[in-house]
Amino acid sequence: MPEARRLEVAAPWVEIVATEADWDEAPPESLLGMYTQLQVIRSFEAYVLELASAGLIHGPAHSSIGQEGGAVGSVLALGAGDTINGSHRGHHQFLAKALQYIAPEGLPLSGAFPEDVEALLLRSLAEISGLDRGFSHGRGGSMHLQWKEAGAIGTNAIVGGGVPLAAGSAWAHKQSGTDRVAVTYFGDGAANIGSTLETFNLAAAWKLPICFFIENNQYAVSTNVREATGEARLSARGPGFGIASWRVDGMDPLATYLAMAQAVQHMREGHGPAIIEANVYRYFHQNGPFPGSAFGYRTKTEEKEWRARDPIAHVSNHILRRGLAGQADLDGFVKATDALMDEIGSMIFEPLPGGKPGERRIKPSEWPDPSFVDVGVRGDLSEFDGTQLLTGEFSGGAKEGRFVDTIASVMGRRMSTDESVVVLGEDVHRLRGGTDGATKGLKDEFPGRVLGTPICENAFVGLAGGMALDGRYKPVVEFMYADFMWVAADQLFNQIGKARHMFGGADNVPLVLRTKIAMGAGYGSQHSMDPAGIVATSPGWRIVAPSNPVDYVGLFNSAVRCNDPVLVLEHVDLYNVTDTVPSDDLDFCLPVGKAAVRREGAALTILTYLVMTKYTLEAVDQVGVDAEVIDLRWLDRASIDWETIEKSVKKTNNVLIVEQGATGTSYGGWLADEIQRRFFDWLDAPIERVTGSEASPSISKVLERASFARTEEVAAKLTEIEGK
Repeated sequence: MPEARRLEVAAPWVEIVATEADWDEAPPESLLGMYTQLQVIRSFEAYVLELASAGLIHGPAHSSIGQEGGAVGSVLALGAGDTINGSHRGHHQFLAKALQYIAPEGLPLSGAFPEDVEALLLRSLAEISGLDRGFSHGRGGSMHLQWKEAGAIGTNAIVGGGVPLAAGSAWAHKQSGTDRVAVTYFGDGAANIGSTLETFNLAAAWKLPICFFIENNQYAVSTNVREATGEARLSARGPGFGIASWRVDGMDPLATYLAMAQAVQHMREGHGPAIIEANVYRYFHQNGPFPGSAFGYRTKTEEKEWRARDPIAHVSNHILRRGLAGQADLDGFVKATDALMDEIGSMIFEPLPGGKPGERRIKPSEWPDPSFVDVGVRGDLSEFDGTQLLTGEFSGGAKEGRFVDTIASVMGRRMSTDESVVVLGEDVHRLRGGTDGATKGLKDEFPGRVLGTPICENAFVGLAGGMALDGRYKPVVEFMYADFMWVAADQLFNQIGKARHMFGGADNVPLVLRTKIAMGAGYGSQHSMDPAGIVATSPGWRIVAPSNPVDYVGLFNSAVRCNDPVLVLEHVDLYNVTDTVPSDDLDFCLPVGKAAVRREGAALTILTYLVMTKYTLEAVDQVGVDAEVIDLRWLDRASIDWETIEKSVKKTNNVLIVEQGATGTSYGGWLADEIQRRFFDWLDAPIERVTGSEASPSISKVLERASFARTEEVAAKLTEIEGK
C-alpha cells in the first residue's frame, strides 16, 4: 500500500470577513465616501436601464446594479496612479475609479456635486449612448469605457480579453520603478478562459503587480458557476499558479476594501500578483432591465435573498448605527443623485417631436459626424516628421553580411538609442539569439529588456499590447512562426488592432510583431503560412515585408518609430543569404507606403513582396519578358504605394501578382480587386496571379514543394502570358 503524503500549496488562500469591530473602526469619512460612491453609481445605472427600456440605448446595457460593492470597496484601496481595466459589465468599475480620481475624499451628502463629477457622468452617459461628447466619441459605448487620466485604461467586450492587457500595464509600472499596481476585473466566465489562465501563469512567473479581481456574480449569462466548473470557489485557481488569493463577500464593501488593502500591500512590496474573488450578484439579466427570473434560470426567492444583502443598505445601516448621518441625509442624497441624472439627461435627450408625453429622442446635435467613421483606424504618421528617410543609397560604409545578423544588429541599435524598446518572445533570451539567431547578443547587452516568455502567445502578445497602450514602452514581439498568430488572434485582431479606433482614434499602439514564414523548411502545415492576406484585411495593422537586408534596416526602423502596430514579415529563405549591408548607418527609415521598382519594363507589371521578389527576378531573366518588377514592401491597405503602381499599370496595361502562399488565404485576392477598381480602364487583360496551392504545406518534401510558388511557378506563368 503506497504512502499518501498531503501536499501544501505555497501561496496563501484566505477568506476575509469584516467584523462589527471593523465597521466601528472605519473612519467616518471612509464610510461616507463609500456610501456616496455607491449611490452615485446606483443612480447612474438605474438611469441607463431607464433609457434602455425606452429604446434610447443602441446596443447592450449591461447593468452592474447589485455589484457596486466589489468595485467601490476595491477601488478605495487604490491610488490615482494605479490602473484598472474591466469587462463588458464595467460601468461600476469605471465610475468608481474615475470618482476616486476626481473626489478621493468622497462627495458631500448635501448633493452639491462638483462640476467635474457632473462632467464625468455626462461624458460616461454620452459614451454609453454612442454620442460625440463621450470619452471615445461614442465608438466604445457601454462595453468600452476608457479615461486614461483617471487610470481607467479600458473595459472590454471580449470575455477575458482585457486580462493580458492589464498585465502589460503592471509590467510597465514595475519596469518604471514605481510601486503602482494594475487591477483587472472580470467575471466567473472569464475565470475559465485561456487568456486569463495564461496571464495568471505569466504574471506569477514575472512577479507582476497585478490583481486579478474576479467578480463572481454566479452566472455567465444563464449558466450557473457550479455548472461551468468543478471548483466554484474561483479563487482556488490562485494557489495552483503560486498566486496569493483572497475570497470575500463582495456585497460587503468594507470587507472588500480590507481584502483589497492586503492584496495591494502584497503587490506594492514586490511579492507578485494577487487574486481576489468577490462574491456578488447582478440584480438584472445579462443585458437589459429584466431580472434573471424572467428568463427562467433564477428563482425569485434567490433574487430576494441576494437583494436583502444590498451593498448600499449594508453601508447605510452602519452609518446610521454609528450616528454619522441621519436617514433624512441619506434619503436626500438619493434624491440629489437621481435629480442630477435627470439634469444630465436633459443635456442629451429632448422630447420626441410629435411623440407621446414622456417620449424622448437623442438631440441630433449630439451624434458624431458620420465622416468620423474611419478616422483613427491608424495614426497620421506625424511621428515621422523630421525623420531621416532613405530615398536613395544609405550613407556610410558597406559590408557583406547575413540577413539574420542584420536583424540582430538593427534591433540592438534601436535598443541602444531608445530605452523604451523591449524585446519579448519564446527563447529570445537563449540559444544564441533565439531559434534563428535574430536576437543574438541582446540579452547580455540589455539585461531586463529581453524577456523570454512561457509558451503563451495570447498572454504575452496581449501583455505587449498593454505595454504599448501604456505609452512608456515599445515592445518588439517575436512569434517563432506566423501560424502562431492564430493562437493569439483575439489579442492581435480584437484588442491591439482595434484599440486606437475603438477608443476614439487618439490612442497610440506602438507595437512591432516579428514573425517568420517557413515554406520549404519541412515544418508542415502549422509552421509555414504567409499571414499577409488575412492581416491586410484586418483593421489597424501595418505590414512590412523586407526582401533584402538594407530594406530590413529601414523598414524595421520605421516599424519601431511608427505609433501603430506593425507586423514585420521575415522569410527563412532569406535568413542565411549574404548581401550588402550597412556597416555604419543603422538609423535610417524607409518611407511608409513607398514601394521599390526592382526592374523596369514596359510589357507587364509584376507586384510581389518578401522572398518572391528574388524568385520573380530570376524567372523574368529566365523567360526574357519585358516586365517591371515592383517590390511592394508595405502591404497593409493604408500603406500601399498606389502612385508607383498606377504609373506602372498605365505604362504596361497588364498586371501579374506573385506570392508564395496558399490561394485561400491569398494576399493578392484583395489587391487584385482593388487594382481593377482603380485602374480598370488601363487594363488590357484580366489580372493574372501566381500563388501556392489550396493546401497548406506538408511534411513530405515532394508534397511541400508542390504546395507553394518559387521561381519555376513564376516562370511558367510568364511563359503562359507570353503565349497568349
